Amino acid sequence: MNYQNLKTMDPYILFSAVNMQLRNEYESLESLCAANEVNMQELVDKLKAAGFEYNKDNNQFK
Repeated sequence: MNYQNLKTMDPYILFSAVNMQLRNEYESLESLCAANEVNMQELVDKLKAAGFEYNKDNNQFK
């Protein structure tokens, strides 16, 4: 997934894509962000604005 357009991405598509990658490819949000060169705070803020919170125990946004 290309996260270069993070600021303009639809938050619901982003939510789905991030959770899929967290489930299938990455053990943590930190590792997903590092591998994709994404600012973790920007990602969290974008999804939080749409009503989603990261749950570290489940490694997913809800």
